Amino acid sequence: MSLLKNRKGMTLIEIMIVLAIIGSIVALLLPSLTGQLDKSKVKETRIKMTQIVQALSMYYTDCGKYPQTLEGLAKPDPNCSNWGPEPYYTKGFKDQFGHDFVYELEGSEFSLKSLGKDGREGGDGYSKDISLEDLDSGK
Repeated sequence: MSLLKNRKGMTLIEIMIVLAIIGSIVALLLPSLTGQLDKSKVKETRIKMTQIVQALSMYYTDCGKYPQTLEGLAKPDPNCSNWGPEPYYTKGFKDQFGHDFVYELEGSEFSLKSLGKDGREGGDGYSKDISLEDLDSGK
């Protein structure tokens, strides 16, 4: 009995076993958690794109044209007498992955897309581009 009374704390082997168990649990859960985080970033990017499209629509209604850049939604346009008085959009022009949205204007038509997690054209999974067509189809 005297041996049990003097024993305090855990041995090195016991600590290593506990760390191995914790490491195994983290290794199993981490991919699931990062996948859910990326999934939520895609959803938030789609929401932000929808808001930008609405702001572009309001700008077009007031000015009869689309801005040359997305920043035109946040800064007064001296060539538009109906602009404002408040900016059309001020929440930033980056997707939830931290990349700039790709906005292109050709005549009276525009395109808007996010390049996804990898920030490059194309891709699949969470790196897939998110375009206006994706917003319309709900993909």
